[in-house]
Amino acid sequence: MIHRLDGRVALVTGASRGVGRGVAEALAGAGADVWATGRTVVGATLGPAIRRLPCDHTDDAAVASAFEQVLQTSGRLDILVNSAWGGYEHMVEDGRFTWPAPFWEQPPQRWHDMIAAGVRAAFVASQHAAHVMVPANRGLIVHLSSWAAQKYIGNAIYGLAKAATDKLAADMGHELAPHGVTAVSLYPGLVRTEAVVGAGVFDLSNSESPEFIGLVIAALAADPDVARWNGRVLVAARLALEYGVADLDGAQPRPLSLGEV
Repeated sequence: MIHRLDGRVALVTGASRGVGRGVAEALAGAGADVWATGRTVVGATLGPAIRRLPCDHTDDAAVASAFEQVLQTSGRLDILVNSAWGGYEHMVEDGRFTWPAPFWEQPPQRWHDMIAAGVRAAFVASQHAAHVMVPANRGLIVHLSSWAAQKYIGNAIYGLAKAATDKLAADMGHELAPHGVTAVSLYPGLVRTEAVVGAGVFDLSNSESPEFIGLVIAALAADPDVARWNGRVLVAARLALEYGVADLDGAQPRPLSLGEV
């Protein structure tokens, strides 16, 4: 089931590839007017209806300019999806795969990639979105996060970044609630991104297409009672069951528990 978003305006950050690209495609397929940002978004494989805005989300001036262009052209903003994330870049340092290294061996760049190009990027984008959504008394802000917020997965900085993202969503939701705006943290499952499929080492039997989480976000945005989820951590596959959303191939990804992750 596709929940329609005709007349809504969405901005998806980090939409050049991976989950962000899939979310942008799914929201456009649901009828939203979609803007996609990213450093390499001009060359991304995106549908012709999606508007591309080159933007480095560690550059505050570039972010401000992107939001200004959205407002000047579309006149409103209903959905922000914070997918920009630098945490999977620079995973190899001087020939060594350092991503899973203990915290005392982590390169300083990883803090920047996960905190500045991840958590802070989401915070700044959400500030701009709130300046539009609060006066309009409507809107949805979705932070893409992961189970690493709740258990050790990969490395200490990763866990910190995702836990901070969840807390950001919770506290933003608290502050936005009186203004009719909803903020949530949303966990995808194993997503068949270019990198995951290309690795050839994952069991994809319970995986999700990059568009699946976008279909779930469309259902959230279309829900007139979306405020019931405000400030909460949500699992995309579990929410899909709630809204009757299946993946593009008709499959119904099974929600994972914390113990299974």
